[in-house]
Amino acid sequence: MKKIMPPTYFIVLLVFSIFFHSFFPLIKFSYFPYNYLGVLLIVFGIFLNIKADSMFTKSRTTVKPHLMPSFFHVSGPFKISRHPMYLGMFLILLGAALIMSSLVTFIFSFLFVILMKILFIPEEEKNMEKAFGKKYLDYKKKVRQWI
Repeated sequence: MKKIMPPTYFIVLLVFSIFFHSFFPLIKFSYFPYNYLGVLLIVFGIFLNIKADSMFTKSRTTVKPHLMPSFFHVSGPFKISRHPMYLGMFLILLGAALIMSSLVTFIFSFLFVILMKILFIPEEEKNMEKAFGKKYLDYKKKVRQWI
């Protein structure tokens, strides 16, 4: 059975966010030019995803959270987050919500965090502990899960 991966959840939630903003806009709370600060969040989120993905590709380790990793990254975006790709996707959703400035859009940003914490992070961290033991446990003490 093929698992639904985090990028699929991200895309679906982004589409839902746009849909709900278009058809059920709730309380507009930010106005031009302040709502365009969301662009910075989106750019940083894209950067985190590209950088982390390129590191996975270069080290030839899996990006799929349910598979056993073969390499342990501690540099680059992994210095600020144990899950920089999830953080990047969250920032993109949050940036889009800020641009749309409709309260309903923020629900999907935080729903993404909840889904990742329930569906992927526990198994991913368990695999990291199995593969890298004390080295990973020490890293967990130094670097937060998200930011």
